[in-house]
Amino acid sequence: MPRTQAFNLVDEAWVPIAGKGLASLREVFGTKDIGMLGGNPIQKIALLKFFQAIAQTARTPKSDADWAAMGPKGLSEACLAYLDKWHESFWLYGEKPFLQIPAIECAEKKSFGTQLLNIATGNTTIIFDSQREKPLSDAEKALMVIVLMGFGFCRKTRNNKVVLTEGYTDKKITGNPGTSLGKLGYQHHFLIGSSLLETIWLNMLTENDLIPLKVFPKGVGVPPWEKMPQGEDCETAKTLKKSLMGRLVPLSKFLLLAEDGIHYSDGILHADYKSGGFDPSVAIDTSGEEPKALWVDPEKQLWRHLPILLSFLDNSDGMDCLGIKTSIKRVRDHCQYFWLWAGGVSIHISSFGEQKTQKKDDFLESTLQLISDDMGQEWFSALACEMKKLDILSKILYATVMRYYEDLGIRRSGKAKVAKAKEAEAASSLFWQKCDKWAQHLVNACYMKTQMELRNKFAKYAQETYDSVCPRGTARQMEAWAANRPNTTKYLKQ
Repeated sequence: MPRTQAFNLVDEAWVPIAGKGLASLREVFGTKDIGMLGGNPIQKIALLKFFQAIAQTARTPKSDADWAAMGPKGLSEACLAYLDKWHESFWLYGEKPFLQIPAIECAEKKSFGTQLLNIATGNTTIIFDSQREKPLSDAEKALMVIVLMGFGFCRKTRNNKVVLTEGYTDKKITGNPGTSLGKLGYQHHFLIGSSLLETIWLNMLTENDLIPLKVFPKGVGVPPWEKMPQGEDCETAKTLKKSLMGRLVPLSKFLLLAEDGIHYSDGILHADYKSGGFDPSVAIDTSGEEPKALWVDPEKQLWRHLPILLSFLDNSDGMDCLGIKTSIKRVRDHCQYFWLWAGGVSIHISSFGEQKTQKKDDFLESTLQLISDDMGQEWFSALACEMKKLDILSKILYATVMRYYEDLGIRRSGKAKVAKAKEAEAASSLFWQKCDKWAQHLVNACYMKTQMELRNKFAKYAQETYDSVCPRGTARQMEAWAANRPNTTKYLKQ
């Protein structure tokens, strides 16, 4: 690897910005007109968490009032001053390479493609040219380092034989999932403002937010680029596990960049949601006997989760997302409107214990605009009611398709049962795809109390979907079709 200092993340352009190319950290925190991040969803999540780590280190507000007084302008000034002070800690190469562990050089060197989700390596079939491994620029390597801190996949590797903390035994042959990824792919949530700088400000946590949280007994903590751990379970690593910094930049992988590849091994193993550990951007349901996480489902857009994510608005049961709950309560007093963003990637565990993407796995990225003045209990109750009724309509459609095929002689055994269920699942999926494009309209309709106009549209989609998957070309088909067509009368009632 290059031993001389080269490519400083503060000065060099490496952060993907939608529609504008690349930006440096100095531009990210010093430019008011930078809008949305570019890249795929997990890159955006990793970057937003990294930016929040810089912001929380530069100046964590004490209270909501302190946060409001600081504003994006005050945050910008604090972060730029911090980046100047710690400029030497952001060199990608050198004696102290950024977020890298030189001691891990003893681990076998792998190609960069082995750590990239969309690159085919080994005996994986190449379908698209974009899957071919290509040389990476320094900017791409910098981004990869940030992403691998929390989104490294667990895959069978001999590199986990390398242990830096004497006596440490928590490394597995297949590795551990990245802290921000989890076993099946956590769904992450952020508030989005009118600029990237405002977005970072909106998602900050205050000291008062952190005080009651048992998950962060060390508070904000020290960012790892100021003090890197020497091993998987050294004192610095243990401190990171108990601080907010350990969730924003978790160092799930220990790595070292080389000219033509990467040395890597599992890094710090953080507690998962079942053990009380979580990222502020992840939603967890702790109301039952065992905590449940909200995993990415590419077929379920953000709007379908709104009732459980915003349940705190009327103190009803739902999932607790620290970032959403704390931020929305104060943002409503300072922003006329904002966007709620959800994203991530779905993943599965193979029979060998490795994380793999299957046919239904994909990235998820979904955004909805929310109006601060109207986000009261009345709006939320209307939205929750509409989503509940829409979910019932979807189940009615599923059941009618099942009965249609049963009437044609497809019963409850063997391959026939599977085929029948697939048709019903396809119908349900198609129905929600039709409804997805009206998500923002439904959110707005609940503000304006005009949701009945959309019910007619959704009822029509249910009928159209039923017709598309239930043929009526023969007499038997026509009889089964007529007998089971979805009855939407109850759904359409006020």
